[in-house]
Amino acid sequence: MSRIRVVSNLLKPRSLDPFVPTHGARSALGRTIRRMSVSDAAPQALWRHPEFARGAREMTGTALGIGAWGLLTGVAMAKSGLPLPLAAFMSLIVFAGSAQLAALPLLAGGAPLWVVWATALCVNLRFVIFSAGWRRYFSDLPRARRLRMAYFAADLNYVLFMRRFPDQRPVPEAVPYFWGGVVLNWTAWQVPSMIGLFVGDRIPSEWGLGFAGTLALLALTYSLLHDRSTWIAAAVAGAAAVAAYALPLKLNILVAIAAAVAIGLLIDHTTTRPVDPEEDLT
Repeated sequence: MSRIRVVSNLLKPRSLDPFVPTHGARSALGRTIRRMSVSDAAPQALWRHPEFARGAREMTGTALGIGAWGLLTGVAMAKSGLPLPLAAFMSLIVFAGSAQLAALPLLAGGAPLWVVWATALCVNLRFVIFSAGWRRYFSDLPRARRLRMAYFAADLNYVLFMRRFPDQRPVPEAVPYFWGGVVLNWTAWQVPSMIGLFVGDRIPSEWGLGFAGTLALLALTYSLLHDRSTWIAAAVAGAAAVAAYALPLKLNILVAIAAAVAIGLLIDHTTTRPVDPEEDLT
C-alpha cells in the first residue's frame, strides 16, 4: 500500500513553473497584501471621516483672524532684514506667530542668541500644557505620529478640540477631528504668511496692517479666555508687560509670561475642585 501511495503522489500533476507559490506562500502573500491594503486605506479613511470635515468646519470661524495675523507676521518678517529664504524657512519650521514676532526684533537688534531662544521658549511654554492635555487622547499612537501631530498643534485647535471632546478619554473620532482642524489652521496661516513675505516690501505702512494684526491677535486671545482664572492671568500678564516696558530687548514679554504662569499656578493650587464619584474609592 505504501508503494501505491508513493506512485500515486508521483503521478499527481504539479506545476512546472518554479515561480508559482505554494499554498503556504500564497497564504502569507495574501496576509501581506491585506495588511498593505489596510495601511494604505487608513489615510484615505481619515480624510473621508465625518469628524475631519467637522473639525475643519468649526475652524473656519477663526480662519480669517488667523490669516490676518499670518499676513502681518509675513510682512514683519519681510521688513525685518532677514533674507527671504531664511524668513520662509523660519515660517515653515517654527510655525508659531507669537514666537516669530517676539524673536524678530531681537534678531534685528543683535540680541544674544540665548535671549532669542529664551524668549521663544517662554512664549511657547503654553504648548507643554496643550500637549499634556492631548496626551490623554493620543498616548496610544506611535511616537512618530504624535511628533507629526505636535508640529501642527495650535492654540485654537486645542480650545475647539477640548470643547468637542470634554470627557478627556481616547475616542476614535478624536484623530480625524484633530487633523481636520489643524490642516485648515496651517493653511490659513502659511498662505497669508508667504504672501506677506513676498509682497511685504510693496505694502505701504498707511494700510495699517499692524493695527489689523493687533485686532486679530486680541480676537484670538479673547477666544481663549473662558473662565475666571484665565481672565485673571491675562490681566496680570498685561499689567506686567506694561510695567516692565522699559526693559531692554523686549524682556517685558518674559516678565509678562512669568507673571501669568505664576498667577495661573497659584489659582490652580488654591481652587477647590469637586471630587469625581468614579475616582472616589473610599
